Amino acid sequence: MTSYGQFCPVAKAMEVLDERWTLLIVREMLLGSTHFNELRRGVPKMSPALLSKRLRSLERAGIVHRQVDASRTGYTLTKSGTDLLDVVNALGLWGLRWIPELGDEDLDPHLLFWDIQRTIPVDRWPRERTVVAFEFPDVPVRSSRWWLVVTGEDVDVCDADPGYEVTATARMPLRLLARIWRGEERWHSAEGRGDLVVAGSSPARRGLPEWIGQSAMATLAAAR
Repeated sequence: MTSYGQFCPVAKAMEVLDERWTLLIVREMLLGSTHFNELRRGVPKMSPALLSKRLRSLERAGIVHRQVDASRTGYTLTKSGTDLLDVVNALGLWGLRWIPELGDEDLDPHLLFWDIQRTIPVDRWPRERTVVAFEFPDVPVRSSRWWLVVTGEDVDVCDADPGYEVTATARMPLRLLARIWRGEERWHSAEGRGDLVVAGSSPARRGLPEWIGQSAMATLAAAR
């Protein structure tokens, strides 16, 4: 750990938190990830070796607690770690307000659907199995089609056809879904412009915006 050599508490905090990826790992844990592979899904461009190194650093700093249950290792935030919730939320709100642009390198359907899968409002979905297909014409063919399958409280994301009857299909640029999820675009406005096309029954088309919802950060921003 590199010291700034300053008494300022901001400097002391940054000695722990300003290493690349560190706060993103904390963000993932605040969103409920507790195992190594879950964390990797939230930071897919981070190497496993570096993730292990950062977790060890966070453990030494008293921010993360590592626990071994049978043959599986889990990670949870300590009180010190959960106290970073307001810090992470403040950074996210600042980013939405002052750095809204998304470059092509920021658009990853795997990461977007991972966030949707873990925070989607399943209580708004029909109780029977419901399948929504997504088509992204601006994405390479191998990653251009996705399926969201919700059955009761279970949510599955598939990048290959799961073989179930599709309730609704939404076709749009990936960038648009990311902006809707971030709270920067409204579903109905995009549909009205023709940038988003939904096929399916009338109840499904009406319900889809509520079924998908928005990210936790978008919900927080809307409440401010």
